[in-house]
Amino acid sequence: MTTAVCFDVDFTLIYPGPTFRSEGYRRFGVRHGLDLDESVFDRAVASAAPILDAAQGDIYDPAIFHRYTAQIIRAMGGDGPGVEPCAVEIYDEWATNHHFEMYEDVPDVLRAIAARGIRIGLISNSHRCLASFQSHFELQGLVSAAVSSSQHGYLKPHPSIFQAALHLLGVPAGEAVMVGDSVGQDIEGARRAGMRAVLVRRGSADEPFGGVVEGDVPVITSLRELLPLLESNP
Repeated sequence: MTTAVCFDVDFTLIYPGPTFRSEGYRRFGVRHGLDLDESVFDRAVASAAPILDAAQGDIYDPAIFHRYTAQIIRAMGGDGPGVEPCAVEIYDEWATNHHFEMYEDVPDVLRAIAARGIRIGLISNSHRCLASFQSHFELQGLVSAAVSSSQHGYLKPHPSIFQAALHLLGVPAGEAVMVGDSVGQDIEGARRAGMRAVLVRRGSADEPFGGVVEGDVPVITSLRELLPLLESNP
């Protein structure tokens, strides 16, 4: 029986706007005296991924994300004393809702889930205020519980962050589903906590973020595909 669905936030419900794409990084760099090469942005992001992978399940520490962002900046050609303050500014701005856009399928699907009497939770590794996130994207009244790692203290996939969300929702793990874009953070973390899981793989990526998903975990490309799954596993 499914009584709750928990969602990751970044890259599951929302995605970065221009501020956090190649041109945005170049502009951040200019403010700190750095000349960043937009053409290598995607490779730079990939080069920084191991920093976050290594921190999975750790105590939340802004320094992890400062190092991650600084690596992107350096891989784009940034060097010198401006790198660290530029990374800190980018990290700080990541918490601001207006820099993000919501995937177009999200509002209708969340409303449809809530209309079925299923509780909705948010579990995020971000330091964004999840109350202001709900207000900014007009999701008030749809979300029953929200836990961010900066508030909770541990990053996904640490089991305690999933347990905290389940406690707030008032449902046992066996009646809850986690939906997210990261195999390591969302899928494996939720399964270790006793929850079922659904991987969201938007776009044309050959591999899902964070590893290879096991065969018994459904993979969807739109949240609209989630509703039939919930109906087939009530």
